[in-house]
Amino acid sequence: MQSTAHTPSLESLRCFLAGAKHLNFRQASSEVALTATAFSQRIKQLEGQLGTALFHRTTRKVSLTRAGLSLVPVAQETLEGAHRCVEAVLQGTDPPVNITMGTRFELGMSWVLPCIIKLEDERPSWEINTYFGSGEDILDQLKNGTVDCVVTSAPVARTEWEAQVLHPESYILVGAPSLLKKHPFKKPSDAVAHTLLDTDRSMPLSRYLVGAHNPDLPFGQIRLCGTGAAMLAMVRAGRGLAVLPEYMVEQDLDSGALLPLMPELEMLSDTFRLLYRKDHPLIQMLDVLGGFLRAQPLLG
Repeated sequence: MQSTAHTPSLESLRCFLAGAKHLNFRQASSEVALTATAFSQRIKQLEGQLGTALFHRTTRKVSLTRAGLSLVPVAQETLEGAHRCVEAVLQGTDPPVNITMGTRFELGMSWVLPCIIKLEDERPSWEINTYFGSGEDILDQLKNGTVDCVVTSAPVARTEWEAQVLHPESYILVGAPSLLKKHPFKKPSDAVAHTLLDTDRSMPLSRYLVGAHNPDLPFGQIRLCGTGAAMLAMVRAGRGLAVLPEYMVEQDLDSGALLPLMPELEMLSDTFRLLYRKDHPLIQMLDVLGGFLRAQPLLG
C-alpha cells in the first residue's frame, strides 16, 4: 500500500459505506448500481488513496479493519455535509429547475407523484415532469436523454450513472379472506387449488418467491394481469393469490381486506434507486431531489 494518502471522492465514500453496511461486496455493489467487479475496483482504489486496507476479505467473509471502522462515522459525516452544502446554496437562491422523471405507473401514482407535489409546494420554482413506462422502457429513456432521472428497482449497473438509494422494496404473498375460507393455504401442497396472479412473463413478480430454502409451490394456474394495480384489484376480488410489494398492500393488510400467507418463505427483495447521469448539468439539483425522496415514507 502507498504511504501517501489522497482525498477520496464522495462516490468512493458512498461505495465504502455500502460495503461497511452489508459486509458483502455483491450486495453492496447492487445498492450503488455497480457491477461486483467495478465495486471491488472502487474499494481497492480508495484503499490505495488512503494508504491502508479498509476490509479484511476472504472467500467466505468480509469484515472491517481497524482503519475501516474508524472511517465509517467520518464518511457518513462527509456525505451528510456535502448534502448540507448543496442545500445551503439552493436555499438562498432556489433557481428555476425543470426535470423530467421516469418511473413505473403504480409506483408513480402511489408514491412518486405525491412526493413531487410536496416538493413543488416547498420549492415553487421547481417543476418535475413525469414519464410512466415499463422498467426497460424508462431505462432506455434515460440512456437517450428523454428523461433526466428515473426511480426504479431494476438491477442496473452503469459506471456513467449515479445511483442514490431511496428505499428497500420488500414483497409478500397475499390472498383475500373469502378465497382462503373456501380454499385454505396452510402448506405448500395447498397451492394446487389456487391461481397465482402475476404481471407478465418477461418480469413476473412471482420471481420474488424464489428463495434458496423455499419449498416448491405447485400453483394450479398462472393468470397474467399486466400491471401490479390490476393484480391488486384481482386479488382483492378473490380471483387468486399474488406476490405484491408490501407498501402497495399495507392498508389492505391493516384492514384485514388481504391476509399474509406463509411468512416463513424467504422472499427476494429490491431497492428503489434514483438514477441519473453523472455528467448531467443539473446534478446538484438531482442530488437534492434524491435526498428529498429518501426522506419521504414509502406508502401505497
